[in-house]
This record gives sequence, structure tokens and C-alpha cells, in this order.
Amino acid sequence: MTPPLMVCLDIDGTTVDHDGHLHDPVRDAVQAVRDAGHVVVLATGRGVLGTLPVLDALGIVTGYAVCANGAITLRLDPDLETGYEVLEAVTFDPAPALRALREEFPTALVAVEEVGTGFKVSAPFPDGELDGTPRVVPFEDLMARPVTRLTIRDPEGTDEDFLAGTERIGLHGVEYAIGWSAWMDITPEGVSKGAALETVRRRLGVEPSATVAVGDQRNDLEMLRWAARGVAMGNAPDEVKAVADETTDHVDDHGLAPVLRSLLPG
Repeated sequence: MTPPLMVCLDIDGTTVDHDGHLHDPVRDAVQAVRDAGHVVVLATGRGVLGTLPVLDALGIVTGYAVCANGAITLRLDPDLETGYEVLEAVTFDPAPALRALREEFPTALVAVEEVGTGFKVSAPFPDGELDGTPRVVPFEDLMARPVTRLTIRDPEGTDEDFLAGTERIGLHGVEYAIGWSAWMDITPEGVSKGAALETVRRRLGVEPSATVAVGDQRNDLEMLRWAARGVAMGNAPDEVKAVADETTDHVDDHGLAPVLRSLLPG
């Protein structure tokens, strides 16, 4: 019998499309992989509240999930009141990064995650971009205590703007990933999807050679390098495709499904 694989899936742009829709071919392929005995672990930049509905839609109620780009690791258990417990929440002091970023991007929106609750924000984000009910607070309150993640968003900017600005100021003692738009997630130094998944792999007792990961954005780079088989979505930027072992179809063409079907017997 083939040993079980640890199959690690990004959510947005990989498992669901850019409108947040989970399509039947992908749902069915995830179920088939689980029925074959493999372990599916979602690894996402979403917070806890944004991850839970996707787990529910996929029927995943046990195992693990990695949220906030690796800063939060959940153990899923249907017997718990919330259906999960936070195994690890790695935090950092956001103040130095916030001060530098405010000077470089004075009009950008800022959010800090409140684990399991939602976000505190400097001003309202565009509808649907943050989970839960964000709370607008004074800027100083965003720096008041350690956080798992800091998000910077400029609805009028581009990802190139963020790349250039971040290179100008330099960010020390943190990790950062710039998304598909002018969106940047900042997490504690050493934190990434790949690092969190390695901890989960050890908990599961899966061999390093039995790991598969699929993703589409810069926050997936470490995960794709970590996995024995790293797959980039067809909609991924070239720098993501460059570190992957292979590239599949676009998310709108259900590119995750053939990757998952390739893991099935026969």
C-alpha cells in the first residue's frame, strides 16, 4: 500500500477562484484524494475566520490547517466547541514596520489580525477583503501589542509599487509577502507556510518525500520549495512558477483538479 501523502493547498487562486468560488471538479478531486487516504492541509494567507468556511465546504473537520501565512496553526477537532484549537500563534511587535511603512505609503490602509475574531484597521478596507467585522481604531492602537500578522493595502496602488517601496525602506526582523495587488502581509521573522507545514509534517509522521504543495502567489514560495513536489498554478507569477517543479492550468480552468487526480491509484 502506498504511504499517505501530505497534500498542502493554498486557498485563493488555487483551491477557490479569485471570486472565492469553490468549483465542483476541485471539490470532488479533494474528496477523492482524502478518500484515497491522503492528508489534505490548507495553507493560506487567510485568517482563521476566512479559512473555516473553506474547510467546511471541503468537508475537512479533522487534521490541521495553516493560516496567516504560517503564523497560526490549527488542529481541527469536531468535538471542540469551535471545531478547532490554536496550536501555535507566533507574534511580533508591529511598531517598527508600521512606522516605516506609514512613511513610505502614507495613504495605505493597515490591518492587524485578532486571532479568531477578525481585524483591527486604520480605516475601512474594500468590501469583502477582510474576514469578520473589522474594527476601526486609532493608528497607535495598531501598534499597542504583539500581533500574528500585519496587512498593508493600497487600493490605488500596484504590487510593483509595493515591491519598490519595500526595497527602498528595508524591513528587518519580519517576513513579508506581496500579493496579487497592492497588498502586503507581514509576519514574524522565520514564519512562512513552509515552516509551519514542516511542523505539521512532523506531527503527522509523514516522510519529507511524501509532501505535495500547490500554490499561486509569492506567499507560497517557501511552501513550494519545501515540498517534495511543488506545483504552481497557471495563474501564478513567473517568479512562483520558477521555483515550482511543475505548473498546472489556471484556477479558472480548475488547474488543481488534475494535480490531485495524479495522486490517485491507477
